[in-house]
Amino acid sequence: MEALSRQTSLVPQEKMLEMKQGKKRLLLGIPKERAMQENRVALTPEAVALLVNNGHEVWVEKGAGDTAKYSDQEYGNAGAQIKYTSKEVFEADVVLKVEPPTEEEVSFMKPGKTVISALQLGNQREEYIHRLNKKRITAVAFEFLEDKVGGMPVVRAMSEIAGSAVMLIAAEHLSSTSNGKGIILGGITGVPPTRVLILGAGTVGEYAARTALGMGAEVQVFDMHLYKLRRIRQSLGHHLYTSTLDPVTLANSLRSADVVIGAIRAEKGRNKTVVTEQMVMNMRPGSIIIDVSIDQGGCVETSEITTHGKPTFVKHDIIHYCVPNIPSRVARTATQAFSNIFSPILLQAADMGGIDEMIFSYKWFMNGVYTYKGFLSNQHVARKFGLKHKDLNLLMAARN
Repeated sequence: MEALSRQTSLVPQEKMLEMKQGKKRLLLGIPKERAMQENRVALTPEAVALLVNNGHEVWVEKGAGDTAKYSDQEYGNAGAQIKYTSKEVFEADVVLKVEPPTEEEVSFMKPGKTVISALQLGNQREEYIHRLNKKRITAVAFEFLEDKVGGMPVVRAMSEIAGSAVMLIAAEHLSSTSNGKGIILGGITGVPPTRVLILGAGTVGEYAARTALGMGAEVQVFDMHLYKLRRIRQSLGHHLYTSTLDPVTLANSLRSADVVIGAIRAEKGRNKTVVTEQMVMNMRPGSIIIDVSIDQGGCVETSEITTHGKPTFVKHDIIHYCVPNIPSRVARTATQAFSNIFSPILLQAADMGGIDEMIFSYKWFMNGVYTYKGFLSNQHVARKFGLKHKDLNLLMAARN
């Protein structure tokens, strides 16, 4: 049966389009994500169809889209070839995935090929870099990729999703059915509004504040940088209370908060704790803390990593939600966001003549490369592990 299905429904019958001169046909692999709690996939069937219709070949591992509610049949109808093992998919010229490749997955890759995925530097060890370099893999971290105005599109997209989702999570755990305080998130006529305190005025903080304000909550935003506070106030209006991270002011505000969102991103290394255990002990019982920055160590002293299966724990009568990878809760939306970013990049790379030409033609894409054909090429990664690196800009000058 498996052999029959390989020959029929799941293998596209369409012929590849002839590529224009100067373009390069990409052979792209989309493996199934095996990391715990990862429900996203790198491309939707619609994005696969776009690539195939432009003459490229896409291999998708069987079941890769299941957790994002995309079937093998949808990928097959879009023109993808369905592969039955990870090993087959990782033999593609360019592997596009969400989580960083595991040791086994790196072993499946052919020398000199490319992987585009997250790096998750805080969770990596030096051995991971050595494995990639031993195989002369070109590795691109999508969280380092920039757009034309210097923004980071993947980081922003996932932060927008996380910021919007945290208020829905808070509403769920404040309800009586979840053994919460039994209050509605927001406000109604004659009843004092819910008090939401947000730590961090970045993208997560902005979208969390936008959602909370829309629901009628009273919102306070704290951040270390005045320019971020000024920007979020200009964006969301003057109904927003903003403050720098003064410990006394923060402690007083925490005492009356119903919801606390920790959204401070690490700037150098591990996150700095801004909410101490004593501050948590002084909060009102039944309140909830959602520490979005837990994947970088968290910004609340009492935070501990939890899972989507068991997302909360109670400490000092305060509910803690500390699940990393919140966008994976809405895997289909996150997958669509990935596709909107990756599809144009891949098409542009093909038009340029391949990944190498893309790297040396666009600085914003080069910024994502951290290993290149046997050497470490990112200064920040090199500094973390105490390794030597080669500057790709120098190599670009030599090419010219």
